[in-house]
Amino acid sequence: MNTIDFSPLYRNSVGFDRMASLLDAAFRNDTAGSGYPPYNIESLDDSRYAITLAVAGFKLSELDIHVEGGVLTVSGRKEEEAERKYLHRGIANRAFERKFNLAEHVEVRGATLEHGLLTIQLLKQIPEAMKPRRIAISKGDDALEHDSSTAESKATDKQQAA
Repeated sequence: MNTIDFSPLYRNSVGFDRMASLLDAAFRNDTAGSGYPPYNIESLDDSRYAITLAVAGFKLSELDIHVEGGVLTVSGRKEEEAERKYLHRGIANRAFERKFNLAEHVEVRGATLEHGLLTIQLLKQIPEAMKPRRIAISKGDDALEHDSSTAESKATDKQQAA
């Protein structure tokens, strides 16, 4: 029972197709193996966020961040190192790929690597056209009326010109 029927939600909403598919994908994902590397998602204020991943042992050149189609992908691939002789190897040295679904209008503003923590700064910028605005209500007397005499005079002007 890993599927949920979202069709009742579609009756009262418009444009939430992506949200439903994200929820469906979240329920289908296998959570085993998705624990590396550990990460935090932090809300700094109403429009700023940060994702911090623990990437100890990775160099800047071994990390890659890209955004495509509203999905932020962070990946790391260790370069081949000279052969070492380990008595115990407990530090994870494996490649990884983490994906984060970004909401509409969320942009990646930058990333920093400090003390083994990769921090990605995100900013949500809602366009002016999408922000709430007040609509003025006019009185019924000010409504535009169709002036049929003007339309008739334009029609007779066209006939006379022809």
